[in-house]
Amino acid sequence: MDAELFPRARTEIAPGAVHVPDWLDAGRQRELLDACRAWARPPAGLRTVRTPGGGTMTARQVCLGRHWYPYGYADTVVDGDDAPVKPFPGWLDELARQAVADALGTPPAAACDIPPAPAPRWVPYDIALINFYDGDARMGMHRDGDDKSDAPVVSLSLGDTCVFRFGNPETRTKPYTDVELRSGDLFVFGGPSRLAYHGVPRVHAGTAPPELGLTGRLNITLRVSGL
Repeated sequence: MDAELFPRARTEIAPGAVHVPDWLDAGRQRELLDACRAWARPPAGLRTVRTPGGGTMTARQVCLGRHWYPYGYADTVVDGDDAPVKPFPGWLDELARQAVADALGTPPAAACDIPPAPAPRWVPYDIALINFYDGDARMGMHRDGDDKSDAPVVSLSLGDTCVFRFGNPETRTKPYTDVELRSGDLFVFGGPSRLAYHGVPRVHAGTAPPELGLTGRLNITLRVSGL
């Protein structure tokens, strides 16, 4: 909505999991969308992810830095055209740093289980998983557990509004909280919530800001691989 009676507020959904509405302004959303469109082009472009059981994910994906496939990382698109994965740009690391600071009030080096050091240590973000959802796409409950780092996960939304289901680290079932993520929203989860199950049970088609020029939803997930 352009105007709301009660503006959406920053909310801690669970310990270490924070939703920050409208974190990206309209100009930054457009810049990020343009970058995503370039990354989605082949080679190493947008692909359908196939699971070990023979199924396919309804959300399509492109990766930066390292290529994720169920359930590991590679330097090439091993389940696609086998092209070298596109590089992870430094400005995405800067964006992730700011996101963690704004959401959790602490840099990622302090938000993960790194022993105290004489000087602050920054572990750079080096992987992006970009998922494209059309109106019928979904994402089942899963954990981001393939990384060797426990730095917070940064999630950015563009386009259509979705229902983001954020659960707990123990089970795919309840308790969980459904959060409405709109275009420009930020969601960060780390600490005790770093391995919480989460998913997208619903996308509200046709809800993207018209000025963005996007049909569907893009989710940009930024991680520290620790590899």
